[in-house]
Amino acid sequence: MTDTEKTAGENGEEWILRLYVAGQTPKSLAAFANLKRICEEHLAGRYRIEVIDLLEHPQLARGDQIFAVPTLVRKLPQPLRKIIGDLSNTEKVLVGLDVRPRG
Repeated sequence: MTDTEKTAGENGEEWILRLYVAGQTPKSLAAFANLKRICEEHLAGRYRIEVIDLLEHPQLARGDQIFAVPTLVRKLPQPLRKIIGDLSNTEKVLVGLDVRPRG
């Protein structure tokens, strides 16, 4: 997968999220769909998702110390944060990324 979703933010910082997967497994596809939904709901207009398929680029796992897939890495804003799994629990993902739900 080399899908990149980019949405430029007009105000507020841009979030750069990197999702590591190993092929197009049901769990990997679910993680991407869940991440996309969460971003649209809570970060609309200010996020970029980079999908890294470790079957195609295994050397990229070392840089972010990836030991399980799928793994989501928040590159920006700092500090770096990681979440492992299919991202199906929205509340845990929001807490893990330190995203404040829209009110």
